[in-house]
Amino acid sequence: MESSVTNASSPNRALVADPDPVRHAETVAALAAAGFLVRSAHDAGSLAAALESEPSDVLVVDNDLREFLPRNGVPVLLLLDPENELDVAALEGWTIADFTYRGQPPAFRVHRALVLIARAAERTRRRSEAESLRESLRKVSAAIRSTIDPGLIARHLVDGIGEALGAEHVWFTTFPDTRVPQVSAEWNAPGLVPGVLPDELTDGTATFELAERLWAEAEVQPLPKRAPAGGAAAAGSAAGAGALGGAGAPSASVVVPVGEGDLVLGVIWIARPDTAQEWTRAEIGLIQHVSGNLAYGLMQSHLIGAQQQVMYKLQELDQAKTDFLTTVNHELRTPLTSITAYLDMIRSGAGGPLPAGVERMVDVISRNAERLRRLIEDMLTVSHQDTSGDLQLSRVNVGTLLRLVVSTLQPLADSRSLSLTVMHAPGTMTVQADEAKLEQVFANIISNAIKFTPTGGHVAVSSGITSDPGTVPSVVVRVEDTGVGIPETEIDQVFTRFFRASNASTAAIPGSGLGLAIAHDIVERHSGRLDVESALGVGTTVSVQLPLASES
Repeated sequence: MESSVTNASSPNRALVADPDPVRHAETVAALAAAGFLVRSAHDAGSLAAALESEPSDVLVVDNDLREFLPRNGVPVLLLLDPENELDVAALEGWTIADFTYRGQPPAFRVHRALVLIARAAERTRRRSEAESLRESLRKVSAAIRSTIDPGLIARHLVDGIGEALGAEHVWFTTFPDTRVPQVSAEWNAPGLVPGVLPDELTDGTATFELAERLWAEAEVQPLPKRAPAGGAAAAGSAAGAGALGGAGAPSASVVVPVGEGDLVLGVIWIARPDTAQEWTRAEIGLIQHVSGNLAYGLMQSHLIGAQQQVMYKLQELDQAKTDFLTTVNHELRTPLTSITAYLDMIRSGAGGPLPAGVERMVDVISRNAERLRRLIEDMLTVSHQDTSGDLQLSRVNVGTLLRLVVSTLQPLADSRSLSLTVMHAPGTMTVQADEAKLEQVFANIISNAIKFTPTGGHVAVSSGITSDPGTVPSVVVRVEDTGVGIPETEIDQVFTRFFRASNASTAAIPGSGLGLAIAHDIVERHSGRLDVESALGVGTTVSVQLPLASES
């Protein structure tokens, strides 16, 4: 197919299509004399063949053959009779086209052909420059989006625009606004001293009002060239060359607003050399596109920065909480250790026989001391839940562990006249787990069941192995009670730290609201699952599911 792209060092290539032999010969001779490589066509068939065979830089075609011309961007020169009606739409359809009358001298046709070729070359050059500028500014936008540092965003903007547009100076600033950080940046071409802003941008209020108006109108503001201050000598001085808005002020200066929605956020000022061409629509459009990315980037950086500050503050508060809990636990454990030690000595008879009724009092003190010890342990676990971490894994026999936990809690069940039973499926059930933490899980769950079950109730502990198709076999431990139950609307909150069901608080059942939260966290760290099912006034079932250890 035809193409208008040619090497500037090569001869121009022309295709002449004219059914009139005399005029055709005159046109060919004139073009050849001007250095063209000329091919000929005399009718529609030969024109089509010539168009397919080789590319041309210009088509000189008689009006009678115009309907056979392609729309491929190759310049077209039509030969018309004065009485022919000029089809302007057809000329526009060929992108670059012109006409001359058939009776005009052949030299005139050569001249118009050369003009068309020059126009095509200029169009190609501008397209190439526009594409290069588009790519450069695309990189500026990408750089802006690559960081949340406001200073870097502003620096990427002024550096990128300055280099992409061949500017002398680029200046950017934001206005005071809660949505963006206050930031400014300036770029100066190598060898130039920092510029002085034009009068329109020296006053903060006036600058804001100008940017606000431009943003509302979706426009930019070109600034006119100003007369050099102090005459030609001043204009030629080094100081004058850098005094923007004063001596040597660039002629191609433009103000671009930066905004979002209905509000303006900042302003960009770009100054190019005196010799630079006027700002094109494509350049302005691309700069406005970059300013849109700039506004979005600054707003995101400000938002993310604020979120990070909140996160850092929360981390500080969480660390302070952890430090406090650790300190409190230490201070509580020391006297509690002394209390339990003396209780053991009293019960062993170190202080002599106990009077009647005192032994029961000692038992009450001992149970409450043990309750306080578990509460301290729970608080310590919570304080280290997010920071301590590693599990000490080993093969744990679940049946053996459950019997140990139940035997430890049996006195608590007996004191409340509860039935506490254990039933295991046949065979050995082994999991890979941290035995101490797994013991804490079952102790928390079973003691919870005992605590929330009224006198005369029943707590049943059972275990077995389950295996769904396509899944790893698991050990399942179920703790069922006939207790007060949990309101349906509150079941989703039972794993939240310090949460206590409303009916537990109403019934004055003691507790910290940490047991299930701790158990849930430990089970998840073992790649397991903890579920709760409950019916108010009927009872609660807590299920723990853990991966079965392999036989090896």
